[in-house]
Amino acid sequence: MAAQSATSAVLFGASDVVAQQLVGKVGIRNHDFMRTLRATFYGGAFFGPGVTVWFQFLNRLKFSTPVKGTIYRVYLDQFMFTPCVVGFYFGSMTLMEGKGITEAQARIEKQYVPTLLRNWGVFIPTQLINFAIVPHHLRVLVVGVVSLFWNTYLSIANAEAKEPAVELREAVLVDDEKQIA
Repeated sequence: MAAQSATSAVLFGASDVVAQQLVGKVGIRNHDFMRTLRATFYGGAFFGPGVTVWFQFLNRLKFSTPVKGTIYRVYLDQFMFTPCVVGFYFGSMTLMEGKGITEAQARIEKQYVPTLLRNWGVFIPTQLINFAIVPHHLRVLVVGVVSLFWNTYLSIANAEAKEPAVELREAVLVDDEKQIA
C-alpha cells in the first residue's frame, strides 16, 4: 500500500502542476504551491490507500465467467465507489483550503454531476479494458496513468469552483445581515 500511496501522491501533485503550468500558464511566480501540496496530500493520504483497498476487494470477488466479472467490477467501481470519491474529493479539498462546510457543499453542488459524468466517459472504457485484460497487480498502475490526465481535469475543476463558493458565502452573509436589520 505504501507504494500505491506514494504513486498516487506523485500523480496528484504532478497533475496539479500540469493544470497550473501547462493549462493555466500561471508561471512559476504565480504557482500556488499550497494547492499542489494539498493535491499531493490528498493523493497520498486519502486516494492512494482508498483505491488500493478498493481494488483488493474487487480482485477478491469471484464470478462464474470473466465477462460477468468485468461487468460487475466496472459497475461496482463506477456506480458505487466513484460517486463517493468524487464528492469526497471536492469536499476534502475545500476543507483543506480552510473553508467551511457551506463552501464545501456549494463546491460539491456545482462540480459533482458534471465531474461524475465526465468521469464515466473516461473511466468506464478504461475500467472495461483494465478488468478484462490487465493482470491484478497492474490495475492500480493503469488507473494511475489515466489519472494523470484525469487529475489534471479535477485540479482545474476544483480551482474553477472556488469563486462561486466565495460568492455564495458572501450572499449568505449579506442575506443574514438584512434579516438582522
